[in-house]
Amino acid sequence: MGRIFIIICSILIGAALGVCATADPFLARRQAMVQHDIKGRGVSDPRVLEAMGRVPRHLFVAERQRGEAYADHPLPIGEGQTISQPYVVALMTEALRLKPTDRVLEIGTGSGYQAAVLSGLVHEVFSIEIRRSLADSARKRLAELGYRNVQVRYGDGYFGWAEAAPFDAIIVTAAANHIPPPLIKELKDGGRLILPLGSTVFSQTLTLVTRRGAQLSVEQMGPVSFVPMTGEDQKRK
Repeated sequence: MGRIFIIICSILIGAALGVCATADPFLARRQAMVQHDIKGRGVSDPRVLEAMGRVPRHLFVAERQRGEAYADHPLPIGEGQTISQPYVVALMTEALRLKPTDRVLEIGTGSGYQAAVLSGLVHEVFSIEIRRSLADSARKRLAELGYRNVQVRYGDGYFGWAEAAPFDAIIVTAAANHIPPPLIKELKDGGRLILPLGSTVFSQTLTLVTRRGAQLSVEQMGPVSFVPMTGEDQKRK
């Protein structure tokens, strides 16, 4: 009887593991990505690591690119845009020092991946995308995947989202040659803003800005390369 019980348990456990593998065939790749490309490169916030290990990046890229979804490099998502490499997503997210009660503004929704990562870390995410087709597809994708605390708007992120301001944090996922003044106005006192700042043609410097009253504290975090912010930002070069 004891032997039969052990055999039955083994079968059930094996079946359960098989169901898990079928439900998320990319789980092992995602865990390896977190361990080697993110944690292994210095990102240590446990909440950020958990979020990166939870969000299915392969569902935010085209089906033909899913085999590359957990490689540490950007991937094209259409309209000349890309989904950022996982390490940079984690690095920018960690730098904002997010709390569960925070309200965050994202400029540059893209496929919705960064918004999905933020969704599990904060109270509300407001995301703006200047390309209507990307905004529509990201909104649909995020809703289908159950990210209920994310709102996506089609528009020029240079001007932010005044009706929803102020924000505890703002993340800009496109290169800007200056910090858009409307975003500073929409940032809470003590709030953090992170963006790739500098040339929109070559590389930029990942820059963390903290607002303290009328003063801005600026920290340069290292070189990055993002696609350029379009719209009003390009007009003001």
